[in-house]
Order: sequence, then C-alpha cells, then structure tokens
Amino acid sequence: MTEDVRLRRGRGSLGFSFFVQGVTFALLVTRIPAIQDRYGISDGLLPAFLAAVPILAGVSSVATEHLVKRVGAATVLRWAQPLVLLALLGVGAGSQMWHAAVALGAFGLSVGALDASMNMLGVSLQRAYGRSIMLGFHAAYSLGGILGASAAWAGAHWHLSLFTSYLPAVVVLLPLAFHGSRFYVDQKGQGAELPEKGLGTGGFRLLLPLCLVMACAYIGDSTVSNWSAKYLQDVLGSSEQLATVPYNVYMVTTLIGRAVGDLGVRRFGAVAVVRIGTVVAAGGFAVVAAAPGAWTGMLGFTLLGIGLCVIVPQTFAAAGRLFPGASDTAIARLNIFNYVGFLIGSPLVGGIGDAWSYRGAMLVPMALVLVTLFHARSFGAQGARYGVGHERRAGDRAVDVGRGGNGV
Repeated sequence: MTEDVRLRRGRGSLGFSFFVQGVTFALLVTRIPAIQDRYGISDGLLPAFLAAVPILAGVSSVATEHLVKRVGAATVLRWAQPLVLLALLGVGAGSQMWHAAVALGAFGLSVGALDASMNMLGVSLQRAYGRSIMLGFHAAYSLGGILGASAAWAGAHWHLSLFTSYLPAVVVLLPLAFHGSRFYVDQKGQGAELPEKGLGTGGFRLLLPLCLVMACAYIGDSTVSNWSAKYLQDVLGSSEQLATVPYNVYMVTTLIGRAVGDLGVRRFGAVAVVRIGTVVAAGGFAVVAAAPGAWTGMLGFTLLGIGLCVIVPQTFAAAGRLFPGASDTAIARLNIFNYVGFLIGSPLVGGIGDAWSYRGAMLVPMALVLVTLFHARSFGAQGARYGVGHERRAGDRAVDVGRGGNGV
C-alpha cells in the first residue's frame, strides 16, 4: 500500500469516527428529558448528573495524555469509541437511578478519551498532509450530530423507549467504527512527528491562550444548545414548534462552515479565518440580544453557527502546530477546556438571565467569544496556510517544551 493510499484511508476512517461521535452525543443530549423521566431524576438532581459527564470526561482526557505514550492514540480511539456506544445503550437499558449514574459515568470517562485521541490523530494527519484538514473532521461530527438529533426526534415522535431508540444506531455504527479503526494512521514512530516530550511550565503558558479560547468557544456553543429554544419562545414570543428550529439551523450552518472552512484556511491562513469567525459569532450574539422577533433571532443563531464552527477545530490545530514535539500532550490538556466551557456556559447564562434579563445574558458569551481576537496570534503566523513549508518553519520556531522554554 502506498503512503498516499494509507493516509487517505486513515483520513476517511478518522472522519467516520468523528461522524459516529456526533451521532452518539446528539442521541444522548437531545433525549435528556426522556432520561430524566425514565429514571425519576428530579430537577434539583439533574444538574449533578449532567455535570458529572464533562467532569469525568476532563479527568479521562488527562489520563489519556499518559495512556497514549504507552499504546498510541489509535489504540485508545479504537477501544474508546465502542465503549461510548455501549455506554449510550446502557443509559437506555437501565431501570434504576444508579443504573443511569453508572452508564453516564462510563459515558463521561470513555468520551474524554475519545475526544482527546480523535483530535490527536487529526492533528497528526494534518501534519502528514501538510495542509488544513481539521475542519473537515469536525464537519463530519456536525453531520453526525444532525442525523443523531433527527433520529432522536423520530424516537420521541413515535414514543419509542430509550433502548429501542438507541439500539439501531449502536448495532449499525459499532461494527463499522471498529472495522474502520483498522485504518487509523498514528504517525508516532514513523518519522512524521517529533518524539513526544513533557509540556513544561513555560510551554503550558504558551498553551493557556488557546485553553481560554477553547473554553469561551464552548461557552458560546453551550449557550445555543441549552438556551436557544427557551430564548426564542419565552423572550421572542415564538411558538413551541418554531423554538425547536434554531439549534437545527445552528448545526446545519456549523456543518456548512466546517465543510468549506479548510479551503478558507488554505487561502487566507488560520489567523484570518479565526478572526473572521470570531467577529461573525459576536455579531450573531448581538443580533440575538437585540432581536425584535423570532425570525431575527433565527438570523442571529445562523450567524453563530457560521462563526463559532471554525474556532474549535483551529484551536486544536494550533496546539499541534505550536508544540510539534508534544502535540498529544497539548491536545489532551486543551481538550479539558472543552468541558470547562460546557460546565460554565449553561449555568452562567441561566443565572444572569434569571437575575437580570436573558437579552443581557446573551451579551456575556458575546464578550467572551471576542476574547479570541486578543489571542489570534496563537493560531500561527499571519500568512500561515498550513503548507509544508509553514509546518517546517513552525517546527523550527516551536518552544522546546521538554525544557520548558519561554517563547516562540
């Protein structure tokens, strides 16, 4: 098998893994009310259940940093993805509250390893390709999310039990994902990546701006996923049916933006694309906050999808480029702030909305997203196109993280 064919198969199989994760996560989060009803989880106890998932995922992401040094990211992903799917099925199969706690705990632990290892392999493949491909992987995730949410809607519409709703997805996707894992390409030990080193104190200081950007981006994302329906219905006076549309619109525009985003990075560079996305996302929050009615609010959520969709994939890519000799370590630590954003976002907006106003609450994630503009230089040189020459120059400039250097 030639190197080009091997890389193409690796890229396709990893893209499918992102797709499967999009389906799986959407099936879980869109059926939270049904999970609550099935297990008799009170409104007061529900936040604890929901918070446990990202907390455990963050712990697992830290553990994955050390695990991949022993077995490699491909092996971690090969086994983490089936565990996530089985944990999802476990959520639908139980009958007592402790069953839900165990299943959700297993989901959180396995999804942390999954998210970290997927993005490690994506960054490694992008380096091997010598051009931007990370947005394409996250586009596959968005597509999976749309299909998963649609399947969840169908299950709810036909009044299917959680187990019956989840079983077809697990039966179809688990063997396909496991088969596809045979073709993952882990560049470690094949001359395509520098040996992994520890991320010293100086290196972590360089990573902190990207960690902040990641957290702010996910605060924005969780605001849309958790509050868009309530905002449209309670603040903008839409019907209950129309209130379900903004999140779907957001997911579709996220898919479109990521599908074409790699072309923008290759043409204009990562810094320009991230800056444009940041401004568009902030504008979307401003439109939502000032919207006189539901359809204007819908426009704002559309802009949010277009703007936010580029930030997270490029943040992972920037970490890999900034630390070519410690990319797995950097990505594992950066991935923690994915969950930090989710933990902060929903209660932050809800608390401000209850204490002041939900219109005013939408200005908070807007301001946080704009923080990205102050750290845009962390995404690479202004003219970076992710070409092979750029990757080589980035590697030459990168801090020696094994010795804890202080600058790029």
